[in-house]
Formats: sequence, C-alpha cells, structure tokens
Amino acid sequence: MKKISSALLLMIGAFALVSFAQTSNIRKSDMAPPEVDRIIKQVAANEDDFRYALSNYVFNRSATIQTVGMGGQITGVYRRDSFMTFSSEGQRFERVTFAPVSTLTEISVTPEDLEDLGGVNPFAIEPRYIPQYNFGFVGKEKIDDLELYVFDVTPKKIPSVSSGQRLFTGRIWVDERDLMIVKSKGKAVPETKRNKFPIVETWRENVDGKYWFPAYSFADDELVFDSGQVVRMRMKVTYDDYRVGRSDVRVLDTDEDIQDEPLPTPSPSPRRPQ
Repeated sequence: MKKISSALLLMIGAFALVSFAQTSNIRKSDMAPPEVDRIIKQVAANEDDFRYALSNYVFNRSATIQTVGMGGQITGVYRRDSFMTFSSEGQRFERVTFAPVSTLTEISVTPEDLEDLGGVNPFAIEPRYIPQYNFGFVGKEKIDDLELYVFDVTPKKIPSVSSGQRLFTGRIWVDERDLMIVKSKGKAVPETKRNKFPIVETWRENVDGKYWFPAYSFADDELVFDSGQVVRMRMKVTYDDYRVGRSDVRVLDTDEDIQDEPLPTPSPSPRRPQ
C-alpha cells in the first residue's frame, strides 16, 4: 500500500515474525526437526501441484479496500472485480468486470498490491523459496472437522528490495492428514520506504475434491508512515466459481482435454503513487 505523499516513508522497526496475540485453541506440543522437515517437504510438493493446477482454472475475484477514519467511518473505497485465469507459465491474465472510480485519498493501490494483499500472492509461500524459510512448530488446532498443524514461518534472510522478491512472514495451518495449507496469516516482506503491507488472513476451500485454492482474504490493520500518520485500512478479497477453463493444458492427473477457453486480457500497468 502506497501513501499518497511526496515525503519518503520511514522503515518501521526491524523485520521480525508477525505476532498473533489472539484467542485460539492451539494445543502446544513439540515435534522433532526431522518430522518438521518431512511435513514441510510434502507441503511444498502440494503447493507446487496447486499452483500448476490453478493455471488450468478460471475464477472470479472481487477485491475491496477501504480506509477507516475516527469513529469507524469509511473515508475511501477501492473496488475491483475481475475474471481471472493463469497461463501455464504462471502469468496472470485479468478481465476487469467492475471497477468504479476509487475514492481513496490516503493510500493508493496497484494491481501488484492486490497480489501482495492476498498473502504475497493468492498462496502464502512459493514452493521454490521453501529453503529460504525457517519453520517453527507451534502445536495443533482443530478448526471445524480439520485437525491442523500450526507453524510459524519466517524468512532466514529478508530479500533486498532490488531483487523484486516477496517473502511471507507469519503463520500457516496445515491439514494433518493431507499435509496441505488450509489457512495462512501474515504479511509480505520486504517493506520499503514507499510501500507498507497489512497482516492478511487467507482461508482456502477444497475445489474438485483435490485442490485447496484461496477462497477469502481479509485484513484490518494500521499502516504507519514516516510522518507519524497512521492509516487504518480494511481489505477483503473473495475468490469463487473455480472451473477448468483452458484448452491447451491438462489438469494434473486427468487425460481429458479441457474444452472451455476464456477470453483474458492483460492486467493494466500499475498506477504510480501521487
């Protein structure tokens, strides 16, 4: 999120693990490092499969970002509804279906921000970057009918801003049986002097009985800028109507050709801060 100001933004504090001081039903326990490594290795393999599978699916995405003033009144709104698909190389294509004029005045939003707000991108952790993280086992938690492992996740080293790389810092919930991430809560790093990110909570849903794709992301956080100004913002992103929609790729373990073909258009260039 970029503050609309000519002043540079001050880096706030050192990069560290996001703190989750919240009421939960996490049952604290220990896990041997070899078992942690085994679980994370399988999680990474599943994440890789999901990203490939998602390149074969089209879906709808609806994003709303609000700034919140004193007393809780809404001071500005950004809205963007889109029809989304991905190429086999992972490049996103977007057809905007609804995008009224933004009324935000305290921050600006780019298409890249929407990916970061979804948890760095719709998935929290990119599989190829798994070796760059530390994973700390916290315990177990039952949510609905799912028994979940809970891990704290921190980068071993924060990437340089010039690298263009985004990493995740926060917490993930992993299904105990299938070793798949079903929930994440954290933020993107590195932040820069001109860009701050909120803590985002993302839930996934089971699609076609075998994939766990993002369903809902939410943030309600404060962005602190160099002038001391604090901007409270809320964000909600929903993903729905997942369906196979490409004609030139196959879905993992099926031999059937995909018949439906969307008509995607490239995302526009990002809007620069004023």
